[in-house]
Amino acid sequence: MDLPARTSPVGQPVALYVTCLVDYLFPGVGIASVRLLEHLGLTVTFPFAQTCCGQPAYNGGYHREARPLAERFLDVFHDVPVIVCPSGSCTTMIRVEYPRLFADDPIRAEQARAIAARTWELTEFLVDGLGRADLGLRLPEQQTFAIHDSCHGLRHLGLGRQARALIEAMENARLVPLEDHDECCGFGGLFSVKMPELSAAMLEKKLAHIRACEAPTIVTGDVSCMMHMNGGLVREGAFRQVRHIAEVLADGLPEGVRHAQ
Repeated sequence: MDLPARTSPVGQPVALYVTCLVDYLFPGVGIASVRLLEHLGLTVTFPFAQTCCGQPAYNGGYHREARPLAERFLDVFHDVPVIVCPSGSCTTMIRVEYPRLFADDPIRAEQARAIAARTWELTEFLVDGLGRADLGLRLPEQQTFAIHDSCHGLRHLGLGRQARALIEAMENARLVPLEDHDECCGFGGLFSVKMPELSAAMLEKKLAHIRACEAPTIVTGDVSCMMHMNGGLVREGAFRQVRHIAEVLADGLPEGVRHAQ
């Protein structure tokens, strides 16, 4: 399916769609995203009426139950020029699945297409939307990273090169390969609940590659993958960690910006 065409977001104010897991479990990712965007001189708003995009129900086959959540999203963000989301999976729901979900409703379908054309994943927005791979970031000390490409962002949105470009442009950041970086970590949302044994086997394969990687920090663009992999690493006492790219990049902001309240 072709993604909706869109115009340049340069010079437009931005609304952050933070996602459920970021809101409830990893708020630091949302804060880091805002600091990065404001560092670039952008005006960032946060519509407080936002809720779940409906992805869990939709991916579970409960399309009717997902519609009210998707309709609420369309209503909350209807007049927002640019939507930025620190999640490839939720961005995929909005850009790819919303037009499908409302294909039987001409009015909502048009709204869905318009919203899809204004929605960007964070790294995609920075690199492709703004044309800014070099954000003027500098880590306090030399660090080595590897990247895990999350499934939805990689396969539906073509993400991957954007995160690499951003890290490679950051001073004191070194990027090394992760074997099978593009293989699923085993989370898959409801997949890990419905098929826990298969999910655990996939996670173990991913952890083996992480253990063999020289980078102490693995970077990803979805907190769901981050949570799943970190859970396995903590249980085995590994010294490596998985972090969201927004927080990694925010570590390179000037100190006063990085620690601002």
